[in-house]
Amino acid sequence: MQNIFGELNFHSLKSNPDFKEDSVREVIILPILKALGYRQINIVRSKTLQHPFLKIGSKKRPVNLIPDYVLKLENKFAWVLDAKSPNQNIKSGEHIEQVYSYAIHPEIRTNYFALCNGVEFSLFKTTETDIPILFFALDEIEFYWEKLNQYLAPNSFQSGKNFSYENTTATVKPQGNFNYNTRPLLAEIPVTKRAARRHFGVHGYFTKQAWNVVAEYIKNFSQPGDLILDPFGGSGVTAIEALMNNRKAISIDINPMAVFIVNSLIAPVDFNELSAAFERIKKEYQKKEPTTETEIKKALTKYPYPQGLKLPKGSDVETVEQLFSDKHLAQLGLLKSIIQKEKDKNIKDSLMLMFSGLITRLNLTYHTSNRLVRPGGNCSLFVYYRYRIAPKPLDLDIIKYFELRFQKIVSAKKEMEYYINEQTISHAQIIKHSATDLSFIPKESVDYIYTDPPYGKKIPYLDLSVMWNGWLDLKVTEKDYEQEAIEGGEHKKTKDEYNNLIAASIKEMYRVLKFDRWLSFVFAHKDPEFWHLIIDTAEKCGFEYIGAVPQKNGQTSFKKRQNPFTVLSGQLIINFRKVRSPRTIMKANLGMDIAEIVIETIEGIIAKNDGASLEQINDELIIKGLELGFLDLLKKEYSDLTPILIGNFDYDEKTELFTLKKDTKFQSHIDVKLIIKYYLISYLRRMERENNHPGFDTIVLHLLPLLKNGNTPENQTILSVLEDIAERIGEDSWRLKKQGQLSLFETKN
Repeated sequence: MQNIFGELNFHSLKSNPDFKEDSVREVIILPILKALGYRQINIVRSKTLQHPFLKIGSKKRPVNLIPDYVLKLENKFAWVLDAKSPNQNIKSGEHIEQVYSYAIHPEIRTNYFALCNGVEFSLFKTTETDIPILFFALDEIEFYWEKLNQYLAPNSFQSGKNFSYENTTATVKPQGNFNYNTRPLLAEIPVTKRAARRHFGVHGYFTKQAWNVVAEYIKNFSQPGDLILDPFGGSGVTAIEALMNNRKAISIDINPMAVFIVNSLIAPVDFNELSAAFERIKKEYQKKEPTTETEIKKALTKYPYPQGLKLPKGSDVETVEQLFSDKHLAQLGLLKSIIQKEKDKNIKDSLMLMFSGLITRLNLTYHTSNRLVRPGGNCSLFVYYRYRIAPKPLDLDIIKYFELRFQKIVSAKKEMEYYINEQTISHAQIIKHSATDLSFIPKESVDYIYTDPPYGKKIPYLDLSVMWNGWLDLKVTEKDYEQEAIEGGEHKKTKDEYNNLIAASIKEMYRVLKFDRWLSFVFAHKDPEFWHLIIDTAEKCGFEYIGAVPQKNGQTSFKKRQNPFTVLSGQLIINFRKVRSPRTIMKANLGMDIAEIVIETIEGIIAKNDGASLEQINDELIIKGLELGFLDLLKKEYSDLTPILIGNFDYDEKTELFTLKKDTKFQSHIDVKLIIKYYLISYLRRMERENNHPGFDTIVLHLLPLLKNGNTPENQTILSVLEDIAERIGEDSWRLKKQGQLSLFETKN
């Protein structure tokens, strides 16, 4: 970098009584701000803030705070800078507290604050004020300039996810043209949970991501041959879909039950040998099956079953064996002992997976349901997340359901056989371990991470897996409980412990991921504080937030309700990229016009989707509120969206979509190509209903008055969007393409 201070002698400044704060501002700070790329329009000097906390004496009186500089971008404040005289300490002490109070003020709310005393420069993050994240002597600024520029330059900040135009024409991309840096964020993907036998019906688990959603994310953010990681692997959806799409996979989970399920499911087998083993076990079991009271008592003394394993508090009974009738224990014990005699490990593990699925049904917690095919139902642990004895436990035929398990597992393995077999199984590592310590994975070796972490108090996985782990002889240690990322549970883990474990896992994900690669982090937490933990930790590590996408998870979505900001309609997938110069998300301050953000968000989602449902609008506003840190204000000010929607947009009762009012302009700043696309679709659909195919000049004449403030795009820009969504008829007539268009404006006469 060039010398921004000229011939200034820093060594003489400390002893110069005339070089005070005003000199620091003019001689030191202004050249730094100019070199970073700030213009006068970005620099707010001596902004007066009223202290929101203090009162003098017994009366509340205004106490003014006046930071020297607040740097402003996109109507949001990026960072605060205060000048001090050369003899002042800017590394610790009361000056740090003073500038921190500016940074967190409701009218400011920045992520960074800095101090400069003319000879030194210190930079702090508002989330960690103990020590500076950057500190240097100004006479060596050239050695720190790259880092300073990375943190504080105008292009180091962003406002979260923006709506942008994307080419909608499906084209086959040539091989070798995959660019990790420019991967698009995926739109919501319709869930097809039951369409894959490898996931549906194999074995119950507490949470499962929709397999087709995971598969699409893997294909979007990685290439065949890449290494995919899921550090909270659960039932293995990420790993299996990675393998099914010619990738390599590492799946990690601290629950041995989860690791067992995945390893057993993907274990390659000879189907003739598996079938022969099943028939052999079935025949021996039927020969020895205990059915009478005497036989059951004898079997209980002969065949081992879990004894004395304590269940979590709040369970209806105290130990695992009390979850089963004597008949259950005797028959399951016999069946397990026969399976254990198998010598081929993959065959035995596959049969034990079938056995484990039996345990889900053959216990006293299995609740029946009239909604499913009789005798349908579910284990209470997957419904109520506790060991709850059913009012009317079922007495099931063990062999009948063992046969059903056999059919399910064989179907799943046959579905996977082409991609997961003896030749490819080495591409999978399914490991019992903590997500907080990935030291066995080399630095920068992973190409993509998709993970769905535990969410606070919702599900204590290890506590709820005691029944299966007991029957499968899988050990859970005290250390496992310590490292399990949950809140509460039998070990009464605190919120801070949970947050620390999640933060540690994000740091490890950053370490193992290659640069310019992606992390997709599923967010389904009810507490916005957890969102900020994820974002702050990820940014601190060096991830750049790219955007969050609403995604249904296959469960029933919410119905229209009066308070739209209480819960998400599904979940969010938060997308980060590991880059060398990450940008930080700026927060909204209370001086901003929140209504303007609301309108811009609604218009953005309408333009993006050619019309938006209340559900889509709710989700996008929640994302924006989370990104900019004003979700609580949204809840308060816009608990009912009806007035703002009815006042500014049209609603179609047939499609249940909101659209822009007819022949009106967008009020907010949105990508001009996105606006052009919206208006083109609207106009061409109307022309289609009138059996009219307009020429290019006619289209342009219709479009130009609708574009904002006379900011007229070139005809070539309009033509490029038109060619994407429409097709030419004859020399110069146009109609919408029949494939790939949304049906917003279609009406049937």
